[in-house]
Amino acid sequence: MNARQWISDYAERLGSEPPSAHEWGAILDLAAEAAHSSERVAAPVACWVAAKAGVSIDDALKAARAPAAADGSDSAAGAGSAEGPGTHAGD
Repeated sequence: MNARQWISDYAERLGSEPPSAHEWGAILDLAAEAAHSSERVAAPVACWVAAKAGVSIDDALKAARAPAAADGSDSAAGAGSAEGPGTHAGD
């Protein structure tokens, strides 16, 4: 079974539609942006965050490509970070 077939079956089990060809490409672009801007594990989590936020995939990709902190502050720094061992915000 290829990826598109698996996703189509998965979407059906969830009562949803699989992504269109445009959405498929944008999702992969979002995942690539997250992985290349951070770490590979950011890719699926970024897609989940976008879905949970209820934004379009195009808006999610635009936000991923935007500068991280325009005001120069690092909002992810400090105690309570859930990034996992050995990771740092902005790496």
